[in-house]
Amino acid sequence: MRPHDPPEVRPARREDLPRIVELIAEHAEYEKSAPPPPDLATRLAALLFTPTHPRLRCLVATLPDGTIAGYATCAPEVSTWDGAEYLHMDCLYLTATSRGHGLGPLLITALKAEARTLGLTEIQWQTPTWNEGAIRFYDRLGATSKEKRRYTLRVEAPQA
Repeated sequence: MRPHDPPEVRPARREDLPRIVELIAEHAEYEKSAPPPPDLATRLAALLFTPTHPRLRCLVATLPDGTIAGYATCAPEVSTWDGAEYLHMDCLYLTATSRGHGLGPLLITALKAEARTLGLTEIQWQTPTWNEGAIRFYDRLGATSKEKRRYTLRVEAPQA
């Protein structure tokens, strides 16, 4: 990519994993969460680059110089109440210096295209209630929100 080229969004490639892991660590810190596990790149590779049906999809936003400035991850999920699949956006993150330059809408457009490709008619996600910048961004998109709490329950590995 040349410096005068516009920013773009594209599917992540295996060679992008080190930068994606850096961004995930930044994202976790931004959301006041624990850092990612040391083997995250290996875990992501197994989810993203399965030849037949990858469990996870990752899109990267690149600056005109080719630098990866953000990412969005998503996966098809099922709504019991609707009896239908939807695209769950697990993460959308842009570096602090890359926000406000149109990369967020580019990522959302690419996520919509991914949903259409999969035959899905809805994207769902969550964001922390304190993340006012993200909430304003999502509201500007015309997205609607529901108040819920997200719970996590650790499950011990089965005994061998």
